[in-house]
Amino acid sequence: MILRVVETDMGDSKVETISRLAQWRIENFGPCSYKKSDPFKVGIWNWHLSVEKNRYLYVRLFPEPSRTAKEQPPIAKFVLRVSNAGANRRPFISPINERLLRTCEDFVFPVDSTFHGRFIIDVEFLDLKIYPLNGAEAISIWPSDGMMQSVSTQSTLRCLSRMLNEGIHADVTINTAAGTIKAHKAILSASSPVFQSMFRHNLMEKESSTIYIEDMSLESCMALLSYLYGTIKQEDFWMHRLALLGAANKYDIVDLKDACEESLLEDITSGNVLERLQEAWLYQLNKLKKGCLMYLFDFGKIYDVKEEISNFFKQADRELMLEMFQEVLTVWKPV
Repeated sequence: MILRVVETDMGDSKVETISRLAQWRIENFGPCSYKKSDPFKVGIWNWHLSVEKNRYLYVRLFPEPSRTAKEQPPIAKFVLRVSNAGANRRPFISPINERLLRTCEDFVFPVDSTFHGRFIIDVEFLDLKIYPLNGAEAISIWPSDGMMQSVSTQSTLRCLSRMLNEGIHADVTINTAAGTIKAHKAILSASSPVFQSMFRHNLMEKESSTIYIEDMSLESCMALLSYLYGTIKQEDFWMHRLALLGAANKYDIVDLKDACEESLLEDITSGNVLERLQEAWLYQLNKLKKGCLMYLFDFGKIYDVKEEISNFFKQADRELMLEMFQEVLTVWKPV
């Protein structure tokens, strides 16, 4: 039997989260052999991390016992990292795991190392699914369109979809770089003040009933129209969201711009954080910019992109570089 000595000081039991990343900073393991984090929420579940010190360091991830975890148990796909705090951190990285998690015994990651002083545990959730108790297919909670619509709303959307797809009483032609699409001035005008201005004043678009959107592909433009007509599919939104962000900024479609920002904030990774930061700066997305800076500096992921950062600095705006430097000064205060 293993005797667990529980740490009474809970000062370092808090887990910070951003996007799909959870990070637990343990300042000092001390004399204890077992430590459990406070609950933290990712997806629809509250989670715990725990560490146990024996011959190895054993790290566990498990959902907090609750009605949600019992009725909708999670299947988590994730990567776990354990590293020393500081500039020369050496991470111990688990394989990509995908498994049903119910109790603290469902996942254990043994680390063949002894950590002294501060160390960090990262969990990056790649996907979260709800395990079906009725034997059906597991359902991912990311992305989720969350659409609970009345019959009348669904009927209206079907009509709008037909108007777009079949060109019913279409009165404007959109020319893209690779083809044309028929649309309706009224819907474009109601969705965008820029489009409304085109048709209200004696501009070329009003006279010719033609709009030139040659900086978008045919597929991206169709996704834009599907959004304006309320019929866009979640997978199309995710596939074209960068192009949609540019169009939302150009045509002043505020709700679409907000939706793109929220979506881009949801899946920040080391592979895309610099690109996301550049997009946030270009389109003045303060929430996304703050999220990227937190990911890089507060969560220490700047070490994961050290090979790409030099090229990024060569192209980055000076004011953006100044903000990044100020973030460094804020986070890395002398101990």
